[in-house]
Amino acid sequence: MRHQFGSVEVITGSMFCGKTDELIRRLRRAAIAKQKVQVFKPAIDNRYANEKVTSHAGSEFEAKPISAAKEIRGCLEEDVTVVAIDEAQFFDDEIIPIVQELADKGIRVIVAGLDTDFRGEPFGPMPVLMAQAERVDKLQAICMVCGEPATRTQRLVNGQPAHYNDPVVIVGAAELYEARCRQHHVVRRG
Repeated sequence: MRHQFGSVEVITGSMFCGKTDELIRRLRRAAIAKQKVQVFKPAIDNRYANEKVTSHAGSEFEAKPISAAKEIRGCLEEDVTVVAIDEAQFFDDEIIPIVQELADKGIRVIVAGLDTDFRGEPFGPMPVLMAQAERVDKLQAICMVCGEPATRTQRLVNGQPAHYNDPVVIVGAAELYEARCRQHHVVRRG
C-alpha cells in the first residue's frame, strides 16, 4: 500500500545507542502492515553479515549492500513503499538528493546513522539529512566510564583515545569504540 505522502525519518546518536535496533523495529512494523520494504547498507560495513543490517544486540533484517548511494536508484523495486538506509554516514553526499527524491515519490524513507564521528564533529551527510527530515530521533547510549547518558563515540587505539588526525572511517565495534558522555569523551591532539 502506497503512502499518501512520502517522508524522511532519521534515527541517530552515538555508537551503541540502539539506532539499528530502532530501524529494525520500524521495518518489522512496516512488514506487518504489508508494506513493501527495501533496505540498503554500505558495502564497507561487513561487521556481522554482508546481506543484513545487524544490531550490536543481534537483531537483523535483510539488506542489500551497495558501494555508492547512486546504486539505490537502480535497485528500487517498482512497488516499494518503505526504503531504509543503515549507516548512512558512510555514504557520499549523493545520498541527500536520493533520499529527497524517494520521499517526493511518496516513499517513507528511514535513515539510520551516526550524527558525529569519533572527534565529536558532524559526520558525512547526516547533518543535512537531519535538517531535511520530517522526524529526527536522537538516541543516547550509556557512558562506559560513568554510566551517565552518552552522546559521543569514543575511538580507542590500544586502549587509548584516538588522535584527532587519525582516519575518520574505521569500521569496527566494541573492540575499537565505546559510548561516552561529553565529559569523558577524549580526542588526543598535538
